[in-house]
Amino acid sequence: MGEVHVGEDVAPREESNPLFQPLELGPKPFHLSHRIVLAPLTRMRSYGRVPQPHAILYYSQRTTPGGLLITEATGVSPSSDGYPHTPGIYTEEQVEAWKPIVKAVHDKGGIFFAQLWHVGRMSHTSYQPNGAPPPSSTNKRIQGDGVTLTDGSFQPFSEPKAIETLEIPTYVQYFVHSAKQSIAAGFDGIEIHGAHGYLLDQFMKDGVNDRTDQYGGSLENRCRFPLEIVDAVVAAIGRERVGIRLSPFADFGEAYDSDPVALGTYMAEQLNDRGIAYVHYTEPRMRAAGELETTPHTVWPFRKAFKGTFLSCGGYNREEGINAVKSGKADAIVYGRLFLSNPDLPKRFKLNAPLNKYDRSTFYTEDPVVGYTDYPFLEEVTPAPHL
Repeated sequence: MGEVHVGEDVAPREESNPLFQPLELGPKPFHLSHRIVLAPLTRMRSYGRVPQPHAILYYSQRTTPGGLLITEATGVSPSSDGYPHTPGIYTEEQVEAWKPIVKAVHDKGGIFFAQLWHVGRMSHTSYQPNGAPPPSSTNKRIQGDGVTLTDGSFQPFSEPKAIETLEIPTYVQYFVHSAKQSIAAGFDGIEIHGAHGYLLDQFMKDGVNDRTDQYGGSLENRCRFPLEIVDAVVAAIGRERVGIRLSPFADFGEAYDSDPVALGTYMAEQLNDRGIAYVHYTEPRMRAAGELETTPHTVWPFRKAFKGTFLSCGGYNREEGINAVKSGKADAIVYGRLFLSNPDLPKRFKLNAPLNKYDRSTFYTEDPVVGYTDYPFLEEVTPAPHL
């Protein structure tokens, strides 16, 4: 099936809009009423690594009956942090804090997955227990950019320490424990963050992974650690509750690969064999945070390799989302910045209504309202008609 040209002026009738066709998600399916998914968006408003009450409103605002939401990236262990005020789910206090947030989404009929991450070398010793080096697949430090510390200062990334072969099972269990904790908090499932230069990506990408053990070298070896995590989490909570996010083409955190098509295809084939709920791929055009590039590459090779539910993200607008679903390139489209700034995005897409503009300066502030829960709904910005 050929790819539909994107960018043309498409305004289908509501009943013909592919974004509003129901979708069965996963092998024991969750029944989605539409295909507009809330992306996992780091917002840095979980003080002390504990989700806060203001997140109840934030997520419930973006919930629709039968809509899928994915949480902001959520830490699996004390060593998983690399940003200020991101949440975790490895302690009982964190689980209890997530419960009312999950309940608010479920009360409005939403389906809620927790995204689980470990940042690996994209961190600083000040974030690590006892000031230890950040763990990674390698001892190579990220040369560019840097990391924002909790005190607001900006520092170079710390030199990491390659995880020892015998330590790998400990890191697998971090994900297993947090997956179980997520189910205990009431989540419907979890998404393993295997993208965007974080720990799992640091193992998969040959531009980072310089190991000589069974977790380095060949493509199969580099993918071994992420797949061990998938297998262990599936065994713990069930395959129907497990998704994974991947970004073979992205180079966040200097995580490059010499053959991203082969990497992404191999992972799709392996995950296809495991029958998980979904895969979530970042479009190749989204190589760096918030920046779109012109590229001939797409997620089509990965879509063709994976026979289950396929989610795609990466700067989609309404028309591009419609065309991607219509063409079969994706089953559902994951929206980030547009959903952040339009809590009623499905309604606006259904009506082809104007969108709020997002304010990038408030994406990562600590304010519990401004740039977080104060974006207006459509009825708050549309004048009432004269009677």
